[in-house]
Amino acid sequence: MTESKPAVGKPAQNAPAASSSVRGASWLIGLQFGSRALTFVVNQLLLRFMSPELLGIATQLEVYSISVLFFARESLRVALQRQNDGEEVKDKDDETTAAAPQGFVDGRTAAGMSQAIVNLAYVTVFLGAVFATGLGWLYLGTMADDSTMSNTPFLKEALNIYACAAIVELLAEPAFVIVQQKSRYKIRAAAEGFATVLRCVVTCGTTIFASRRGRDIGPLSFALGQGAYSIALLLVYVFAVSKIASTGGFSLFPQRVSPSARVTYLASYLSRPLLSLGASLFAQSTLKHVLTQGDTVLISSLASQRAQGVYALASNYGGLVARLVLQPIEESSRNYFGKTLSSLGGKPSTSAITKASHSLHLLLRLYNIFSIGIIALGPTAAPLALSIVAGPRWASSGAGQVLAVYCYYIPALAINGITEAFVSAVATEAEVNRQSMWMFAFSAGFVGAGYVFLRILDLGAEGLVWANTLNMLFRIVWSSSFVRSYLKRNGGDLSLTSIMPQPFTIALGVGTAAILSQMKPSRQLELTSLAKIGSISVIFCVLL
Repeated sequence: MTESKPAVGKPAQNAPAASSSVRGASWLIGLQFGSRALTFVVNQLLLRFMSPELLGIATQLEVYSISVLFFARESLRVALQRQNDGEEVKDKDDETTAAAPQGFVDGRTAAGMSQAIVNLAYVTVFLGAVFATGLGWLYLGTMADDSTMSNTPFLKEALNIYACAAIVELLAEPAFVIVQQKSRYKIRAAAEGFATVLRCVVTCGTTIFASRRGRDIGPLSFALGQGAYSIALLLVYVFAVSKIASTGGFSLFPQRVSPSARVTYLASYLSRPLLSLGASLFAQSTLKHVLTQGDTVLISSLASQRAQGVYALASNYGGLVARLVLQPIEESSRNYFGKTLSSLGGKPSTSAITKASHSLHLLLRLYNIFSIGIIALGPTAAPLALSIVAGPRWASSGAGQVLAVYCYYIPALAINGITEAFVSAVATEAEVNRQSMWMFAFSAGFVGAGYVFLRILDLGAEGLVWANTLNMLFRIVWSSSFVRSYLKRNGGDLSLTSIMPQPFTIALGVGTAAILSQMKPSRQLELTSLAKIGSISVIFCVLL
């Protein structure tokens, strides 16, 4: 598809945005590969000192931390991505407006727009304190029963450290939003990379030290590692972004911003349009998080600690692809679509629609080809690889079969991530509210499906993966319908035929899956079997 030329007299903003998003995705993917590789190695060491029960508790605490951070900052992060890249934007009504009063940052300038998102980022700290307290109370009252409390040392202490770590991490949010706004992904990679290394060192070091001393410290080592992570993240972000703030004419602390013809401010600090959009996105993001983390909550309610540990191990390994590749692409795509097709800037141009549509088609087509490879190779290779990496103790727990089923969930997770990234980037407040209603319906359906699979059909963790997959498919249908409608009313289109793989690719995937399904690897020949699967995979990729 040929690219439309920009209108005469207007800057070609889409090309820099696309280039910046590609560079951002590359940095984020590199960061994820490095951090996850290090985390993977550390986890292999920790598995030797952990029981399935302890892994289940550690997973619950991680979900608690993720939930606090998600509820506090996710909706505002999405809203802030609608902000421009910091270029000055002045309307005709602003031309006769006097300069900003003393003590104010001019909201019409790049510095003013940067200050506006810094001010709004501090809302996440207040929300984080509220959610850390509320969710902590909820966790102790529901998920952690009396037997868990009595049999798990330092559980309350670990929970308190996780809560404090979440607040400290949210204090870095003002610097983070500046990094995102100005596409300074090297700073993000440096901050998160250093923090991850420190977390792994502290977690692994305290676990081994306690084991050699014969002390059972429960999940305390994970909590200490998370605390080290948050402190390192804050220090690196503040040190790096303070230089940008000093040269850019804004502050990393809240300052008053003078209004413009386009934007007014609550108490001279908070942008009303962004605050309103963030509030509308909050309900939708809440339901999205319930659906994303609902599997852990559901299995915590319906399964034993051992079953939770097995599911946690399988989902952690199965989610490596999602965290290493899919999540960075989703974040960069949401940022790109938000800046290119921002609803706050009015109706997008034909050129913007064309480029965004082309990018979306390309991503979805690549994801569909990727899905065929995962489904063809994963169900056979994944359990065998888990047996070699985690050892027979975990392989015999049923985690391998759960991991095999998880391979069918990853493609749905990938496609849904891209389509919902597009929705969150362009949806108006009314459309976000409508999506929230559908998400509520999907959430109720997920709980019902989980109950059927776990309690009635007694499929255990495998049933939970199937419930997640079914729910994700419904979300894909809704978001794809929204994307097609949006593109159609703006002069674009989402052609389903253009994103589907060629018949040869589909046939190749089916044939590869059939060949691998005939393999019956024994425990004594695990490495040999894995080598055979690797050879078949290479042939598959070459023919693909």
